[in-house]
Amino acid sequence: MNRYPAWKYAIILVALLVGAIYTLPNFFGEAPAVQVSAGKATIKVDSTTQTRVEQALAAAGIQPDAVSLDANSVKVRVQSTDIQLKAKDAIQKALIPDASDPSYVVALNLVSRSPKWLSALRAAPMYLGLDLRGGVHFMLQVDMQAALSKKAESLAGDLRTMLREKGIRHSGISRNGQAIEVRLRDTQTLEAAKAVIVDQFPDLQTVEAPEGTEYKLTATIKAVAARRIQEQALRQNMVTLHNRINELGVAEPVIQQQGLDRIVVQLPGVQDTAKAKDILGRTATLEVRMVDESAEARAAELGTGPVPFGDERYLERSGQPVIVKKQVILTGDNLTDAQPGFDSQTQEAAVHLTLDAKGSRIFKDITRESVGKRMAILLFEKGKGEVVTAPVIRSEIGGGRVQISGRMTTTEANDTALLLRAGSLAAPMEIIEEFTIGPTLGAENITKGFHSVAWGFAVICAFMAVYYMLFGLFSGVALAVNLLLLVAVLSMLQATLTLPGMAAMALALGMAIDSNVLINERVREELRNGASAQAAINAGYDRAWGTIFDSNITTLIAGIALLAFGSGPVRGFAVVHVIGILTSMFSAVFFSRGLVNLWYGRQKKLKTVSIGTVWRPPADPAITKAE
Repeated sequence: MNRYPAWKYAIILVALLVGAIYTLPNFFGEAPAVQVSAGKATIKVDSTTQTRVEQALAAAGIQPDAVSLDANSVKVRVQSTDIQLKAKDAIQKALIPDASDPSYVVALNLVSRSPKWLSALRAAPMYLGLDLRGGVHFMLQVDMQAALSKKAESLAGDLRTMLREKGIRHSGISRNGQAIEVRLRDTQTLEAAKAVIVDQFPDLQTVEAPEGTEYKLTATIKAVAARRIQEQALRQNMVTLHNRINELGVAEPVIQQQGLDRIVVQLPGVQDTAKAKDILGRTATLEVRMVDESAEARAAELGTGPVPFGDERYLERSGQPVIVKKQVILTGDNLTDAQPGFDSQTQEAAVHLTLDAKGSRIFKDITRESVGKRMAILLFEKGKGEVVTAPVIRSEIGGGRVQISGRMTTTEANDTALLLRAGSLAAPMEIIEEFTIGPTLGAENITKGFHSVAWGFAVICAFMAVYYMLFGLFSGVALAVNLLLLVAVLSMLQATLTLPGMAAMALALGMAIDSNVLINERVREELRNGASAQAAINAGYDRAWGTIFDSNITTLIAGIALLAFGSGPVRGFAVVHVIGILTSMFSAVFFSRGLVNLWYGRQKKLKTVSIGTVWRPPADPAITKAE
C-alpha cells in the first residue's frame, strides 16, 4: 500500500544529485578578475592575446591566480580588488597604445571560484542583484547635435527627391552643419522651391539671400521640431538599449534618463561585463550609399588625387579604399530584421536583412536605375565607418530582402546581426562614466537575507519536529530538499537574485511547509477515525493532494500575473515565487511520501506512527452505559 517502485526512488535520487551539483557553485564564491575581449569585429582574441596579457602582468610584477581563454575573451583572476585595478591598468597599457582607437575592451569582472569539473558541467552560481552583490554602472552621453545633423541629412535627401519630382531645377543642394542650402537660378524657381518646403516640410523654416547671379535658400530645423527630434532620439536610444540588453540576456536591468541628454544603465549581476560594455558602447548603424566610379574618384582611391566634392573615403575590411557619395540612400531605420546566415553561393558567413515598405521601395528604385554600378553597404561603429561590401548591382532587387557579406566570420556575422536587429541608434552615444559596484554595499543585505532564510528554516523545522515528531522531521528534510532544488533551478536559469527574491525564498519555505501540515493533519484525522496506521498514511496523502494542488495553482496564477505585468524588484520576487511553488509541490508531496514509505512502508504489522499527539473525542457516557 505504502511502497514506491524503484523508478520513483530513481527520480528522487537524480533530482537530489542534480540539485546538489547545481547548488554547489554558490558556496565557492567569486573572485575579482579582469576580462579582455575584442573591441573591433576584425580583432581576434586567441592564444597570442593571452600570451601578451601574461607578459604585461609579468612586466608589472603581478602574479595572477589564473589566466584562462574562452571562445571570446581572456579572463585574469586575481586575489583582491587592489590587484584587479593594477592588472587592468597594466593590460590596457600593453594592448591599447591608442586610447582613441581601442582594439580591445578591458573591463573589471567577477568570476566563479568553482572547480573545473563543475564548470565543465555548466554549473554556475546565481547572479546577485545590485542590492546584494553589485554590478556594472554606465552613464551614456547622447550626442544631440549629431541627431539633428542626421535628421538634416535625411531631410536634404528627401528635398532633393521632391524637387526632382516637381520638376524644379536647382544648382545644387548641400548640407552645411544642420542647415540645408539650395541654390536657385531665378526668383520663379525660388518661390516654387519655397512653396514645396512649406507644403511638404513643416519642420523646416527658410531664409533666402542673393548669391551672385543666383539665390541661396537656407532651410533650418525649427526650434520646436529640434526639441522633438532630440526627445525622440533619446527615447529611441533607450528602447535600443533595452533591446540590446535583452539580447545579452541580462535580468532586471535599470535604464533611466538623467537630465536632457544622458542615460544611466545598471546591469545587476552581470558576469560578462566586457561584452556588455562592448555592445552598449558600440553605435553600429547601417548606411547604403552609391560608389563614385568617376575618374576623379578612381584617382582618389589610388592616392593620386583628392577626394571629389560630395564624396567620402572609407576602407574595406581588406584595407582597400572606396570612394562613396555622401548622399545616404538607406539607413538602419529602414531595417525590420537582421539574421546571421550563410551565402547560398559561396557558403561564407553573411547577414540577411529585411527592409520595411519604404526601404523596399527605395531599394527597388535605386537598383533598377543603377544596374552595372556599385553600391556600398557601410557599417558605422564607434563613430568610424567601414565598407562591409560594395557589390555591383546586377539587376533590380525587390521584395525587401538584402544580404551583406564580405570576409566576415560566423561570430562577426552574429554580432553584426545582433546590433542591427536590436535597432539603430538615433544618435551616437559615448560612455562617460563606468564603474563596477562591489559587494561591500550589499554585504549587510546578503547577511540579513541569509539569516532570515536560515532562521526561518530552523524555526519551522524545530516546530514541526516538536509538534509532529518523526513526521515533522520528514517534513523538515522535505523542506531542505525544496530549498536545495529552488537554489539549483535559479542557478541553472542563471537568474538574478535580489533582496525581494530572498524575501520570496523565505515565503516559499512557509508555503512549502503548509503542504506538509495539511498532509500530517489528514493522517491524524484518519487515525482519529479508527483507520489502521498504513491506511491512515495512504489516505492522508491521497486526500490532502487535492487541497494542496488547488491552493498551489491559485497562488501560481498570482505569481505568473506578477511575472507578466511586474518589472524590476516585483519581477525578481515573482521569479523566485513561481519556481518555489513548483519545487515545493515536488518536495512536499512526492519526496516526503518517499521518505515515509521508505521508513514505514515495509512494516506489515505497523500499529502506531510517530506523528505527535492524536486527539480523540471523549466517549459519550450514555453510549457507554447502553453498551
